[in-house]
Amino acid sequence: MSIVAVVFVFSIAFATGAQAGKIKTFVSIVPQKYFVEKIGGDLVDVSVMVLPGNSPATFEPRPKQMVALSRARLYYAIGVPFEKVWLEKICAPNIKMLLVHTEEGIEKKPMKADKPHGIKDPHVWLSPPLVMVQARNILRGLLKVDPANSSVYEANYKKFIMELVDLDAELRGIFLGKERARFMVFHPAWGYFARAYDLEMVPIESEGKDPKPADLQRLIGKAKEYGIDVVFVQPEFSSKSAGIIAREIGGQTVFANPLALDWARNLKEVAAGFKAALR
Repeated sequence: MSIVAVVFVFSIAFATGAQAGKIKTFVSIVPQKYFVEKIGGDLVDVSVMVLPGNSPATFEPRPKQMVALSRARLYYAIGVPFEKVWLEKICAPNIKMLLVHTEEGIEKKPMKADKPHGIKDPHVWLSPPLVMVQARNILRGLLKVDPANSSVYEANYKKFIMELVDLDAELRGIFLGKERARFMVFHPAWGYFARAYDLEMVPIESEGKDPKPADLQRLIGKAKEYGIDVVFVQPEFSSKSAGIIAREIGGQTVFANPLALDWARNLKEVAAGFKAALR
């Protein structure tokens, strides 16, 4: 074997070994990957269950994901709908995998204000103050499975918290003077964001159901009353109802993605879009 070949084989073996040395971690949704990598840094290898283009409400794991999960050391849940059906099945084959509920410690609000005991809103990752709670739970998991690198995780955690504090302040500045302003969305993903910045979300979809004709007319009336001319939609959901409303009010539909990987940048861009549309 030539020297070049030996070096190549050694390089591959080294890379494989280095990757194997990382903490194999799974998360439910894409934004969690951002959070875990902020705290775990180069010491974690993070895989996402619900890949872009899929909905956390209807997702079903692929066979190769189930195989990969058998080698994972950590799973970070967040309370999205598919977990209710699949989380127990995901964890059962790998008793050594630590399950951490990152939403632990967060008081979830009902999806509909008039149904306090109804479906709880799972979209806790869209509020920087609530992500601070999730970050602590992420740190807790990493410290448990890899205490030898606790100083790295704790330093990264503190840095991430400061980034969240700065982001929260920046978003508050964006909405200064816009208190109680309203924005309309198809899927009610932005409730915690609205609460954090004293805004009012007007959703089209209700508890996973498209509006009936009477509901559409009511929403069109609300939009006209509030002076709304932008309806925010997201890629994972049909925008037919949103399009009807936008057409009736002489407005437009605009994408606001709650599942983007570049989480902080995305929140700033969505905030700018909300501000431009607020009435």
